[in-house]
Amino acid sequence: MYSIQDVSKKTGLTAHTLRYYEKEGLISGVERSQGGFRQYTDEDLERLGLICCLKNTGMSIQEIARFVQLTHEGDHTLQERVELLRAHREQVLKRMAEMQKHLDKVTWKLNFFSEKLRAYEAAQKENP
Repeated sequence: MYSIQDVSKKTGLTAHTLRYYEKEGLISGVERSQGGFRQYTDEDLERLGLICCLKNTGMSIQEIARFVQLTHEGDHTLQERVELLRAHREQVLKRMAEMQKHLDKVTWKLNFFSEKLRAYEAAQKENP
């Protein structure tokens, strides 16, 4: 069992974010100690890992909540979950392709200006 501070350290999520995720239904069934403190399990950490992955790849909290809800509803929702993840994957691939285009342009500019800098520095050495 892990405290909210332990989970915060392991995931990089703040205690506030963990409470928010619980409130929004992204993580549920977090056990409590006799003193009322949250006690997370390895399974909770696994779920948080998926939630962070989906969020970090651009899925909205609402979409993540829908995915979690479908998971709780059981195997008869597998088709909808697959479709949701497939659509999300396509969006991630689109954004990656866009980012690759931007990276290519930045790399081209970097090479262009690096060459100009080398020429400038060489000229400065020849004509101080």
